[in-house]
Amino acid sequence: MFRNNGLITPHFSFGINMDLLIRRAKELDLFRLNSMMYQLHDEHHQQCPDLFKTASEIQEEKNIAHYLDDPECMVYVAELKGEAIGFVTGHFCELVSTVSKPVTMATIDELYVESKVRREGIAEKLMERIEKELKDYGVKEVFVEVWNFNQSALAFYHQQGLNEHIHYLRKSIKESGA
Repeated sequence: MFRNNGLITPHFSFGINMDLLIRRAKELDLFRLNSMMYQLHDEHHQQCPDLFKTASEIQEEKNIAHYLDDPECMVYVAELKGEAIGFVTGHFCELVSTVSKPVTMATIDELYVESKVRREGIAEKLMERIEKELKDYGVKEVFVEVWNFNQSALAFYHQQGLNEHIHYLRKSIKESGA
């Protein structure tokens, strides 16, 4: 691992020698980030169309640019040979509740890696980088929301040391026929 101007550059071999750079996102990345965000939401919609809006609908409501403008939010990009191939977004705040003790916490909001380079350690490096930044901000707990159908994401987050802390259950109430 090399340090250069505050960037952490791990070197990996994916069958051929390629350099992976994990860096903070910039405004110039927005087009590519929005494209990957679209892919992420489209994958969710394809897996569970009854629950998830289409990627186009989400894109109208949610813009990754807001993360770049908010000092409590962060976006990191995984870049391979000059091309953005993945990203992670997160934000931090003080969790204040009527039932639990206050804690400086963060959420991982999105984590995405292009399908052609998945299972190559890129998501792990993105998580490693954002967790380092969160730790520097004094964050004590990291949370992530994962849908039950996304078993590969659940397995990944378990490997990263995240564990269930609450069960959030859902039931559809069917209309009775008259």
